[in-house]
Amino acid sequence: MTYSDGTRSVHAGLPAPVVGEPFLPGPVFAAPYHLDPVTGPGENGYARTEHPTREALEAAIGELEGGPALAFASGQAAVTAMLLALVKAGDRVALPGDGYFPVRAFARGALADLGVSTVLVPTAGPYPDFTGLRLVMLETPANPGLDVADIQALADAAHAAGALLAVDNTAATPLGQTPLALGADLVVASGTKALTGHSDLLLGYVAARDPQLLARVADWRKLTGGVPGAFDCWLAHRSIATMDLRLARQSQNAAALAELLAGRSDVTGVRWPGLPSDPSYPVASRQMRRIPGIVAFDLGSAERVARFLQAARLVFAATSFGGVHTTADRRAQFGDDTAPGFVRFSCGIEDTADLIADVTQALDASR
Repeated sequence: MTYSDGTRSVHAGLPAPVVGEPFLPGPVFAAPYHLDPVTGPGENGYARTEHPTREALEAAIGELEGGPALAFASGQAAVTAMLLALVKAGDRVALPGDGYFPVRAFARGALADLGVSTVLVPTAGPYPDFTGLRLVMLETPANPGLDVADIQALADAAHAAGALLAVDNTAATPLGQTPLALGADLVVASGTKALTGHSDLLLGYVAARDPQLLARVADWRKLTGGVPGAFDCWLAHRSIATMDLRLARQSQNAAALAELLAGRSDVTGVRWPGLPSDPSYPVASRQMRRIPGIVAFDLGSAERVARFLQAARLVFAATSFGGVHTTADRRAQFGDDTAPGFVRFSCGIEDTADLIADVTQALDASR
């Protein structure tokens, strides 16, 4: 039987019911495990390579993404592990030119030092000929500009050229879109954001359709050790159960916020892929099951952004997104190539009317 997203989120990765046992077993705090004096390791040998709490989380993520998954200590650890496990000197990769900027910084530094060349591509295109590329990576919706790429079309183009396609699914989450089902070879994401949604842990993951492809990433993780801790894994798994409910309210709040902002003459550059007027709407409405709670807009200057954040009562100034608390940040101060007044706004799960009223008064006060 095929279940809906809310049911899948609640039950993802849970063990079969056992009388007297909890629904979700508690975290296993162990690094070494007992060995058989003669035959050596049993099911678990050492926590860097085997850990039941981490494996339960990976099972949950894998169920939602549609392919086996590996957890990492952060989203950036997952991205860099995927790249370093799958490319070698002389390879060329295409990366999003308007996505998460530390990925581009990693490409300019570590990848270039290893002899891997990079082509930067806008999420909305135009796209180059993929011939000669080892891997094409998308981030859709892009962070922070919220452009959306057609995953299936680009998977077809990449495969025709002999390249792999990887998709950063951080903003959308597996409840927003499932790139593996659309033809992507790999999914990479920061679980720090909306997947877990409580702003209390760091997490990343890689998932793949081909177990042999993921095995290469697993070997890399085994040798480099970038695994998350037991409590973070348990906390993440616990948090996934409410993802469907959290995303529903965040998307509802984003729709109301985007409508408010689009109607104000003192706000420009409003982007939310759920708006029918948004350039990404045609692809997003076809490809995505739900639109994330992130809205982008421009207040014209860094000074006005500061006044807006100081006036807001329900909007925390913080550099992340996808959490239950509404947050906003001015991306230029963190290295993104954005205008001084560009704001990335992440809707939380506050009551919609309260949030809209607070943003309205803060915008009025900041003028």
